[in-house]
Amino acid sequence: MDDLRRRLIAALWLPAGFSPTRVVAQAARPPARPSALPLSDFAALIADDETKASAALARIGAQWHESSAALLIEMVHHVRSRRVLRGVMALIETRTGKAFDGSVDPWYEWLWSAERPVHPELAHFKTLLYAPIDSRFAEYFEGRPKTIIRLDEIRWGGVRRDGIPPLKNPAMVAAGQAPWLDGDDIVFGVAINGDLRAYPKRILAWHEMFKDRIGGRELAGVYCTLCGALVLYDVTVNGVQHELGTSGFLYRSNKLMYDHATKSLWSTLTGTPVVGALVGKGIELQPLYVVTTTWKEWRQRHPDTQVLSLDTGHRRDYSEGTAYRDYFATDRLMFSVPARDDRLPNKAEVLALRVPHAPGETLAIAADFLASRPVYQGRIGALRFVVLTDGSGANRVYEAVDVAFVGWDQMATARDDVGGNWTVGEAALTSTTGKALKRLPAHRAFWFGWHAAFPATRLVK
Repeated sequence: MDDLRRRLIAALWLPAGFSPTRVVAQAARPPARPSALPLSDFAALIADDETKASAALARIGAQWHESSAALLIEMVHHVRSRRVLRGVMALIETRTGKAFDGSVDPWYEWLWSAERPVHPELAHFKTLLYAPIDSRFAEYFEGRPKTIIRLDEIRWGGVRRDGIPPLKNPAMVAAGQAPWLDGDDIVFGVAINGDLRAYPKRILAWHEMFKDRIGGRELAGVYCTLCGALVLYDVTVNGVQHELGTSGFLYRSNKLMYDHATKSLWSTLTGTPVVGALVGKGIELQPLYVVTTTWKEWRQRHPDTQVLSLDTGHRRDYSEGTAYRDYFATDRLMFSVPARDDRLPNKAEVLALRVPHAPGETLAIAADFLASRPVYQGRIGALRFVVLTDGSGANRVYEAVDVAFVGWDQMATARDDVGGNWTVGEAALTSTTGKALKRLPAHRAFWFGWHAAFPATRLVK
């Protein structure tokens, strides 16, 4: 932490490529509203001059403005002087009524519990704070970017941009060339235009994104380990192919992507830009279906599948359960969220649905609920759907329209209530008469992460 603090101090006073005069001038820029304190007072808190830092803290306390809280909370782990740090914590405790227990989470939860005034230089503050860690971070926040999410809810995840390296056009091998995979290993199964792929969780946990051409389409599988969700997107919108990466920042414990062209930040769960030049342009990535299943089940269903190779070009321990072992082993969160819902444990898995047919509506169905109901029919908006769950716990969701399903053999055939048989495919359910019911985009997620992103979501459990 001391080395990190030194880098952060250097960032506020000597950001990469800036002269000392320019840095001080930037930090001291007059705020857009006179009620908010200038950044120079906050910058002084992590400088080496303890006298100046103490004086700055006294001014912040005497001229307190509610917008100061977000800046102070974000700075807690960056203050060098223990005496100044104690003063900062005492001031935050006084203003928030929340005690520091070794974690800033109670303060963040207080901050996010209501709409609060925003410091006019909050985005620039983030640039000064994080640019020395990775100078490219400045590209997200400089110039007062457009935003549709709260900037004070954007937290650094502890890595540089693409510090968790995405896999681009990774090597794939035939199923028989992957003896290292055990039958109960979790894989994310993708089937697009007859192109069958399996992406083991044990590999993706180290990379959190793959960019691949599948079935003739440029796709990105975005895996947020913290919220337990892999979402598959078509990255081409209106003829423009968006090259995505991992920003290094989080929103509500959910990774934020960025695009290479504009450096806008994107939501993983909605596939939309949320900070930057692309906000408000009507851009939304098309989600596609993906199934979370076991290697045994996927290979049995698709013996000709390809699977992600261990030869990723990176040196990692890809053993099952190695990455995030401690995080997955408990119900505790690594990063706080504004509110939690105790109807399910934090990391209980849900099947998450958000479909174009029902804009503004979201649905979460507890995985345990579906495990005991191989056939489940429901509705989102005006759309009727059916979820087929096999013995491995894998869920596939299809349009139901006017068909009522009563059972399936958990492999190839589903039955409706009038005795008709339907072939269960990855893209659709197909009747003997040729009628097809399309597969719907759906994915698994941890309950806390889905609820944090969509607090009004409906839950079936």
